[in-house]
Amino acid sequence: MSTAPSGHPVAPIPERLFTDEREQRWRARFTAVRMSRPAWALDAPDRSVYSSNSSGTTQVHTWDRSTGLHRQVTDRPAGTHFATLPPDGENVWWFADTDGDEFGHWVAEPFAGLPAGDEPANPLPGVEDGYPAGLDIGRDLVAVGTSTDDGTTIWLHRRGSGEPATRIYHHAEDAGVGGLSEDETLVAISHSEHGDSRHPALRVMTVDGELVAERSDGPGKGLSPIAFAPVRGDQRLLVGHERRGREELLIWDITTDTETELDLGLPGEVDADFYPDASALLVWHTHAARTRLHRYELATGELVELAVAPGCIGSADVRPDGTVEYSSSSAATPSAVRALHPDGTDRRLLTPSGEPAPESVPVEDLWAEGPGGTVHALVARPAPSPARPDGPFPAVFALHGGPHAADEDRFSAARAAWVDAGFAVVEVNYRGSTGYGSAWRDAIEGRPGLTELEDVAAVHDAVVAAGLADPARTVVEGWSWGGYLALLAAGTQPGRWAAVLAGVPVADYLAAYADEMEQLRAFDRALFGGSPEEVPERYRLASPLTYVDEVRAPVLVLAGENDPRCPIRQIDNYLDALGGRGDLPYEVARFDAGHGSLVVAETLRHVATEIDFARRALERITVART
Repeated sequence: MSTAPSGHPVAPIPERLFTDEREQRWRARFTAVRMSRPAWALDAPDRSVYSSNSSGTTQVHTWDRSTGLHRQVTDRPAGTHFATLPPDGENVWWFADTDGDEFGHWVAEPFAGLPAGDEPANPLPGVEDGYPAGLDIGRDLVAVGTSTDDGTTIWLHRRGSGEPATRIYHHAEDAGVGGLSEDETLVAISHSEHGDSRHPALRVMTVDGELVAERSDGPGKGLSPIAFAPVRGDQRLLVGHERRGREELLIWDITTDTETELDLGLPGEVDADFYPDASALLVWHTHAARTRLHRYELATGELVELAVAPGCIGSADVRPDGTVEYSSSSAATPSAVRALHPDGTDRRLLTPSGEPAPESVPVEDLWAEGPGGTVHALVARPAPSPARPDGPFPAVFALHGGPHAADEDRFSAARAAWVDAGFAVVEVNYRGSTGYGSAWRDAIEGRPGLTELEDVAAVHDAVVAAGLADPARTVVEGWSWGGYLALLAAGTQPGRWAAVLAGVPVADYLAAYADEMEQLRAFDRALFGGSPEEVPERYRLASPLTYVDEVRAPVLVLAGENDPRCPIRQIDNYLDALGGRGDLPYEVARFDAGHGSLVVAETLRHVATEIDFARRALERITVART
């Protein structure tokens, strides 16, 4: 086996996972052209921007609806994450980082394309490079946030002036741009000057940086600016709050300094944005891992569910004519970009070129009693075999990242690949997940990692008791926070797992804290209740490196060389400790990107490497049994 420069064994990449039609099917789900929902320029709604993998790497594209012309804007080896359009649609703004490291600056180029040999322009003179911390482009002004090791800075730039941007806010703690008012006289920001970036406070300032109003709901309750009303002279701000223990909405009228809480009477949690005339809200309602759309009339309080296509809603927005454009998918059905017109007609808005992604299997809901309450999980079953018509199956516990995120009934090419490989896939919305209330999300404070794994263990017990999962052939897998949990599970739950697969994980929490971006250091201080210097024992107990000597299952680690979130040094520390034992099979796959990859071929290699590693680990168990 070949070795990495650090001396660690490199995971082989299999040429094929299957010898039948499944080989083409699993690859086709990744190589099929995908696209995000196109976002349009406010004053030029025929001009749209979206991301697509049509070139083999996720890049920025434009769509001129008046001519039907699509154009690829970026062509960068590591892909491009973020892009937007100013109101006039004259230029495409995209964020230029280095090889996926997320540190950089915004650039702009004409919507129609650059002349040969020209480079994108710097539309924000005077703004320092940093990690993005919000952007709102007005007709005359731009509010932009940057985060560095020194904290967060918010800048105001007058478009077309040629003058450098001015700094209107700076603080060592995390903050971000929430938005410009329609008349561009006010700026809303979220901030954590109180030291808790997970529960931010809300501030409204003039564009000169003078304080207008401030809101804070106190410890453990965040306020998030969502959007100003899109009507000139209307200074209402839509705000997310959690005063009743879950994500809800309120309208804050800055002019009169009055609030109106919106109790929509829906279970679960909600998010929203204004309709173009500010008379209503487009509401995302998330409950039990499914998201649907509603219209809420601000004058009457009437709430109506929109008759969108079946599936779980991704992103959505309202066109000037009232058409709702949205993306939707389910575990069984790949994502589609659709349009719901005011007359009730719902149609597919765009169909990407080439063959569509093959479908997969639906997910089932599973509820298990855990030490902190009922845990919700989603389960996808593989096709039965003569040996196992109903199970138990080999199973992969695919743990989501975040931690403040959730697995939903959405299409996943990775989930489908595991199912095709004969694994039951179990996705756990452990404590720390969003969508289940503030108490559930915040239950990991002071004890992250170990708390989530208690819920994973409860679901593991439930699927084994139900005869779905073979306890001797169960794999734990995840990326980012999910990869961290997988490594932590390897050492704290060694009897449960036959293999451990960790993508871009936190592996050595002390080194990770030292090397990660400042925004994540602020998050960690809020999560742990202090820095490693202030609460060292909490970090030690949460670090996978602490338990490396207890690991019994083979370990695969996949790591990005330029990752600012889970940096490479702390992963090498863990691998060095694992390799120093000399008694445990482990492998590493390093790739030249950041926190994951936007290159389709690289993603295919990651999935193939994971499934191959899991199979080989289970084969060793089978041999040992016989």
